[in-house]
Amino acid sequence: MMVREQTRISAQQARNLHLAAQGLLGPPRARASRARVLAAIERMRLLQIDTINVVARSPYLVLFSRLGTYDPRWLDELLARGAIFECWAHEACFAPMADFALHRHPSPIRNGHWAHKHATNLMRTHHAQIAALLERIREHGAVRSSDFQRAITGAGGWWNRSLEKRLLEAAFVHGELMIARRENFQRIYDLAGRVMTRAGIQPASSRLDATAIRRQLLLDSVRALGVTQARWIADYFRLPGRLGDADLAEFVESGDLLPVAVRGWTGTGYVHRDNAVLLARAQRAVLRATHTALLSPFDPVVWDRARASAMFGFDYRIECYLPAPKRRYGYFVLPILHRGKLIGRLDAKAHRDDGVFEIKSIHLEAGLAAGDIAVAELAAAIHACAQWHATPRVIVRKPDPIGLAGFLRVTPG
Repeated sequence: MMVREQTRISAQQARNLHLAAQGLLGPPRARASRARVLAAIERMRLLQIDTINVVARSPYLVLFSRLGTYDPRWLDELLARGAIFECWAHEACFAPMADFALHRHPSPIRNGHWAHKHATNLMRTHHAQIAALLERIREHGAVRSSDFQRAITGAGGWWNRSLEKRLLEAAFVHGELMIARRENFQRIYDLAGRVMTRAGIQPASSRLDATAIRRQLLLDSVRALGVTQARWIADYFRLPGRLGDADLAEFVESGDLLPVAVRGWTGTGYVHRDNAVLLARAQRAVLRATHTALLSPFDPVVWDRARASAMFGFDYRIECYLPAPKRRYGYFVLPILHRGKLIGRLDAKAHRDDGVFEIKSIHLEAGLAAGDIAVAELAAAIHACAQWHATPRVIVRKPDPIGLAGFLRVTPG
């Protein structure tokens, strides 16, 4: 077996390589466009969907962190014209239509995902209702869950909104339906064949076996992450099982993956061969992190709590699903990226009717003071985010350290 000498890089060089692969190393160099929105999704391979909108809904915020000011309707337009599609992968996600064969449902490697288990159960217990639902869509066209009338209590009907939404979702997960477009963020469901035809996809060419899918998703995960340990790879696309170094040996041997020694890491790092130039630039210390941005709680950089902790020394937990008494930092907490490090977090809410961007709390990481960071850059990032939300007045309620609000040129609460 060929023995490949490992490139050696520092922990910060690894962080810079990761951020470069994710499109977060430096501020955007050009004005945002529809093409750049699509390119950002293609770079990440996935854009997670979440409906919480106390700031911006997560997919829009993830794109803003990378592109700066842009029109959120562009994402909706990309979906409607078939440049991207919705699927279950990491969780509910947008993905490039070019990757349709990797995420087509039912997938031979997705049976263990909770969404697929739930959908399979509904397909079995409500087979007749789902068949009737599909026939209605076939005859009358695309639908949303709100198109159905709520059943009258005691009338014995099954067309109630909560049930039909679950059945639509089950048919979507199983590949009978696809999301044709969104209106006011509501999904519009249509027959998968019709959506595929509009997108120019031939059904016969969209099927891959489990081995091919797993191989490609594994390699795509490493490419999107920039540099990663084996144990972090499966989470990106929620592949079944946990990978170890032995599972990657064939990819190292073939040259698809490059082994890397990262100072401070306990395991080997891996870089996709497509990122070999970025790796060389990182090693020469010419990849320099200059970007400051507020990240979504569902940004790929913080998807994996163990990865964020090992790579950035940042222990991050999404707290919006916790009961209020158990939250430490707040409901919708945005990690703060600053010059290649995660330096803090803020809990925000956009009051659009009042034009106010409320920062309920902002915390720098332990041991950091305002003088340790380029506060003007952080202030600019906060104000840019607030302006994009059409909430130009920024108010800080609880800054930590206490004097941080003054440095940020904002109104204390």
